[in-house]
Amino acid sequence: MQCKIINLEPITNDKEGRSPVQTTNDKFLSWYLENGRHDLPWRRTKDPYRIYLSEIMLQQTQVATVLERFYFPFLERFPTLRDVAEAEEEAVLKAWEGLGYYSRARNLHRTARLTGGRLSETAKELEKLPGIGRSTARAIACFAYGEALPILDANVRRILYRYYRRRQATERELWRMAQRLFDPEHAYEWNQGMMDLGATVCTPRAPRCEGCPLAESCRGRAHPERYPAPKKRAAPPLRRRRILLHQHEGAWAMQRSRERFHGGLWHFPQTEATVEGEHLGNLRQSYSHFTLEAEVWRVPSLPPGLSKEVTYHSPETIESAPLGGIDRKVFVVYIR
Repeated sequence: MQCKIINLEPITNDKEGRSPVQTTNDKFLSWYLENGRHDLPWRRTKDPYRIYLSEIMLQQTQVATVLERFYFPFLERFPTLRDVAEAEEEAVLKAWEGLGYYSRARNLHRTARLTGGRLSETAKELEKLPGIGRSTARAIACFAYGEALPILDANVRRILYRYYRRRQATERELWRMAQRLFDPEHAYEWNQGMMDLGATVCTPRAPRCEGCPLAESCRGRAHPERYPAPKKRAAPPLRRRRILLHQHEGAWAMQRSRERFHGGLWHFPQTEATVEGEHLGNLRQSYSHFTLEAEVWRVPSLPPGLSKEVTYHSPETIESAPLGGIDRKVFVVYIR
């Protein structure tokens, strides 16, 4: 498919002889200096590890959640990337518990070991590491090492769709648009400002165009809610399971998950089959890709297929193990 070349509409220079791009950039940079989120901890450091950790945690997770519950405790447990490399995966998953999308933690651990605790210094090399995509690689390279490259996170994408009045665009087109609007002479401020603009002004709903420094040249400012075209999202599927609590000599049966999303986490045995025992109650947990409705049963024995896959753990061991959301609820409500 041939990509459409995006061009800015021609506008004459202003009275001071500045081009439209220069004028837009000046307004945007002034806006960022006055309104940017400069107090975020990963913006007050040049430590590549701390910047990398923030970028990974902020994938699929709100800034407030990362700040309030995860960023500082994780750094306290693992002050350097070398500390991550020297730890077991289970310890990293435990520190990540509750943040979700656990492949991020597994990839963080793999990256730490592959690099020996020292990150590459260019976006091209960073992109080769587990869990670091093109935009994340550029963000780390820009913010930690000063490489002048645009980024393309969710906030930046939304701005580009509106600025260029596009309802749809290919990935290649979006990168072209990002590069065209980008200011390489102020790469750090530009990229941070674009993320801030999308988070606080050019928001998904009720964008505040009157306060946007790009408004004068934004093609979609008359109807920003039209861009991009909404995606049809099916409701996440509902899974029904029975969670089985089986105790032997004071220890509880547990399994280590091999699933893609929860790989490495510990969980209580589950089944869809009818079981005999005591029904303790019901729990519900929403995940990004499905919703789980679970009946919790205390059973005198496990089905033969499950009994071969479990190991037994004391409550103290379970407390310190990395658990999925539903299993942490089961532990707190019915065991601890």
